[in-house]
Amino acid sequence: MKKTISLHGFVSAFTEMGRYDQFSLEGLKVIYKFITDYESESSQEIGLDVIAICCEVVESTPSQIFVDYDVTGIDLKDPNLMAKAFEYLESKTIVLGQTETTIIYNEF
Repeated sequence: MKKTISLHGFVSAFTEMGRYDQFSLEGLKVIYKFITDYESESSQEIGLDVIAICCEVVESTPSQIFVDYDVTGIDLKDPNLMAKAFEYLESKTIVLGQTETTIIYNEF
């Protein structure tokens, strides 16, 4: 049995599970789009598991990414920091997308 969920239902599921502050609203939109695009491209349905998403997916600023992963030699005031962080993450894990100020990716 399958139940299709809208963006609103997706966001509401995080609120209902007490995980409303795990991601920004824009971050949840990125995650939702990534999952629905994957389903369309692969013809594989994905069940919604809020806790699994919260355990596996991270939303973080570019500067925090370099701090969290102890990457040296990076100027945290570089105007191209978003692109550099995105490139760094793509070499390590799956990047789901980005908002204006954050990148959403699978924890590694």
